[in-house]
Amino acid sequence: MSSEKTYVEDVDRNLYDFRYGYNEEDYYQVDAGLTPEIVEQISTEKNDPEWMRKFRLESLKTYQKIRIPDWGPSIDGLEMDNIITYIKPKGKMSADWEDVPEEIKDTFERLGIPKAERESLAGVGAQYDSELVYHNVREEVAAMGVVYTDLESAMHGPYAEMIEKHFMKLVPPSDHKFAALHGAVWSGGSFVYVPPGVTVEIPLQSYFRLNAPGAGQFEHTLIIVDEGANLHFIEGCSAPKYNIANLHAGCVELFVGKNAKLRYSTIENWSKNMYNLNTKRAIVEEGGVMEWVSGSFGSHVSYLYPMTILKGDRSRMEYTGITFAGEGQNLDTGMKVVHTGKNTTSAVNAKSISKSGGISTFRSAVVVNKDATGAKSAVDCSSLMLDDQSQSDTIPAMDVRTKDAQIGHEAKIGKISDDAVFYLMSRGISEEDARAMIVSGFADNVSKELPLEYAVEMNNLIRLEMKGSIG
Repeated sequence: MSSEKTYVEDVDRNLYDFRYGYNEEDYYQVDAGLTPEIVEQISTEKNDPEWMRKFRLESLKTYQKIRIPDWGPSIDGLEMDNIITYIKPKGKMSADWEDVPEEIKDTFERLGIPKAERESLAGVGAQYDSELVYHNVREEVAAMGVVYTDLESAMHGPYAEMIEKHFMKLVPPSDHKFAALHGAVWSGGSFVYVPPGVTVEIPLQSYFRLNAPGAGQFEHTLIIVDEGANLHFIEGCSAPKYNIANLHAGCVELFVGKNAKLRYSTIENWSKNMYNLNTKRAIVEEGGVMEWVSGSFGSHVSYLYPMTILKGDRSRMEYTGITFAGEGQNLDTGMKVVHTGKNTTSAVNAKSISKSGGISTFRSAVVVNKDATGAKSAVDCSSLMLDDQSQSDTIPAMDVRTKDAQIGHEAKIGKISDDAVFYLMSRGISEEDARAMIVSGFADNVSKELPLEYAVEMNNLIRLEMKGSIG
């Protein structure tokens, strides 16, 4: 499944660049705030192997030359010179919850992390600011050969060569400015390897907490699901609110082998001073399946477009997502899929909610290679606006280079029915609860795809958003 070259070189460069990719015009802006000395210091702190130290420094050179994207929401309030790129919490990573520093443990216990692990997870990783503070996997899962550990430790173990061959091959630093920044200062994150034919019956989860004001979080998640294997991975994110900007520029790279299946679920509850500029990408081999389930709440500005390369014949992708934009939020989300194999299939069901002047934009890009005969893609976007001050836009883009393809796009925008609210109120439900119930029903396609406790969390977030109580 691996190669020395960048994986995106396997697809037509022009197709890959479509809409979100690297462009020569993005180059030649020199930023001086982040220095080689700072990057060297992070590399030393992380005990990087030599190849990673060099990789960071090359990424820094790329970062200093690339311009900030100018096609999405404004990120003028993000002063990169003021962002702290590395914060080391007290204590070292532990596999025993009782060894986690008390103040950090209290934070995660309020978020329900230990309880979720005991009841419904095969393993848990918890990151606090720039470092993982806890990582554990059930013995019966480890006995099947499943590897779930922090990425930094894995670079010095038996999987070091595998990591070197895969790290930032799907998301090269040249992809965009914040991918280059990530390559230079990344810290924390998880490495998962599922051996051929192994099915992990219950999910693994990583939880990221950015707790420091004015800081950035740059975790890297690398998951390899080998031939015929099956995994569900859940990612949770949160941060308290501060009066200065915070930045999340993580990176997720997913490799789905022949006839393998990976479901990647995300519930993001960032505070509304957060700039969420995350990059997620998957490549799927012959007969493989990639499923994205996404719930995006919080953050001041989001740029989030999970991308899937359907490389192998008969591979398929499904994306199910919901975004909730409230007051002061501009959430620019969506997905991208590149069909390169024959008889590949992609299906998208995206929903967005906006209230109190929030702006929700859904961008989709469906690219079909000239050799991807028999490709099928269906994109369905629904938006719900809860007042007259909010905004919702759908921006579809399709580049189809074969006549033998079936491609469709549908978009709907609506408001809450006064009749439905009246009906619920006539049954003794308050107007506030009635509206929250209707919105929760609108989001049902996402919540039903999540394990019960995460569906409950998402519905609680919707209720809090409806009341204007988040961040």
